[in-house]
Amino acid sequence: MTSASKITILRVLLIPFYMAAMYMTGGESGVWMWFSLAIFIVASLTDFVDGYIARNYNQTTDFGKFLDPLADKLLTIAAMCMFCQWGSFPAWALMIVLTREFAVTGLRLVAVQKGNSTMVGLCAMMVFPGVAWLNWLVIAVIVVTTVYSGVEYFVKNWKCLWG
Repeated sequence: MTSASKITILRVLLIPFYMAAMYMTGGESGVWMWFSLAIFIVASLTDFVDGYIARNYNQTTDFGKFLDPLADKLLTIAAMCMFCQWGSFPAWALMIVLTREFAVTGLRLVAVQKGNSTMVGLCAMMVFPGVAWLNWLVIAVIVVTTVYSGVEYFVKNWKCLWG
């Protein structure tokens, strides 16, 4: 197993710790929210590190190509689910994100990158929990970038489905 894959696995393993810390916050600001934020940031940064190592040290593998995007989605969806549970992130927005992810995943299987705005926005929601206008701004950015990137991906790969 490559170093890049081990770092990706670390990201997956951090998710339960992140969620446990988020549950401890009860949706309120405090030490547990800062701990949650720290775990989320470390997990998010592993995405850059594993990608850098994989590309620059010739550690690109099929396992990594599978697990890396899955780990990203699991992390961001875990955060969105927590905010949804607390009423800070509407279920309809989560459904748009999930729909796009399932659709793009299906297209990738046929065809053999969502921006960092999602991770940054979710960090902002943890730094300032309960700030309604910020929550809605983050939700808007996530929904718009999700829809845009999903449409863009399908447009670029349309021939894979119909070609």
